[in-house]
Amino acid sequence: MTHMKRNETRQVRCGDVLIGGGAPVSIQSMTNVDSRDEHALTEQIARLADAGCQIVRISVPDAEAAEVFGSVKRKFQRLPLVADIHFDYRMAIEAIRQGADKIRINPGNIGGPERVREVVQAAKEREIPIRVGVNSGSLEKPILTKYGGVTAAALAESALYNLAMIEDLGYDRLVVSLKASDVTLNYEAHRLLAAQTDVPVHIGITEAGTPKRGKLKSAIGIGSLLLDGIGDTLRVSLSGDPEPEVQAGINILRAIGLRKDAVNIVSCPTCGRKCLDVEALAKEVEARLAGVELPITVAIMGCVVNGPGEAKHADVGIAGGGSAGALFRSGRLVRRVPQDRLLDALMEEIHSIAGEMGKEI
Repeated sequence: MTHMKRNETRQVRCGDVLIGGGAPVSIQSMTNVDSRDEHALTEQIARLADAGCQIVRISVPDAEAAEVFGSVKRKFQRLPLVADIHFDYRMAIEAIRQGADKIRINPGNIGGPERVREVVQAAKEREIPIRVGVNSGSLEKPILTKYGGVTAAALAESALYNLAMIEDLGYDRLVVSLKASDVTLNYEAHRLLAAQTDVPVHIGITEAGTPKRGKLKSAIGIGSLLLDGIGDTLRVSLSGDPEPEVQAGINILRAIGLRKDAVNIVSCPTCGRKCLDVEALAKEVEARLAGVELPITVAIMGCVVNGPGEAKHADVGIAGGGSAGALFRSGRLVRRVPQDRLLDALMEEIHSIAGEMGKEI
């Protein structure tokens, strides 16, 4: 796979997770149970962690939620927890006191420059990063007037303005996000921003929608940015339970090639030449290799025309061929195998590859 060049950004630490500076792109999500319900919050965070979430954000709307945040943080010492703050700067300061690994604020709605200063000072004392969050619904009135509404340039300027506000206070442990629900607008705004700052970027599509539609929009919106080298941490935003957000984010990173911790299965779309039930075989291989951490590509191809040749990039694969199909590795025929034995032969070869790599499946 072609090596992807990522934008050079400064690096910050969120708990044990590094963001920016060439660190792997991390997966985030956000709880959606009542932030004052410690039991529900604890259970949801544990499920997110089990799903592979690396950073969890929690809304902290009031003092009771801030206290619960502290209690929950003591239960999850190794998992970075981010306090999401709107309007009340005191909640940001209290969340920091309660052990937040990062806070997310929009400086424009926190209560004015002096209150921003107090929040920054508290973050500076604990040496935790601040995520400056800007979205299409929170742009400053002068910027909206200047650009005649929400545009890519308006979003980028708002983000840069808010970053400068904090950097002028002598603090540079920052992460920036500017999100829109419009995929094209989101893409253009990030391109403008990335050209003007080295602050690590949190990417995503805000209000992406239900899982079916939201995963599609996020795959395009997040994927296009990652292909451009933009993005140091990400969240897929879906309506409903947050756990599918995590898997969607992982799948995007795997599809892009930024995460090589699973088997990559490719299969042809089939045509009239197919000699295999490609769909059924591909699904069976997916099921058998689910959760297997083996960085190889496996191909299931319908015929020898588009078998070893078209899938020569695959580490191993099978192709249909009348009474006997082909088992191949890296485009080279290993042997002919009866059609009813192809799946078993493929799995045996995968086990052999795993052994060569010192792994068990």
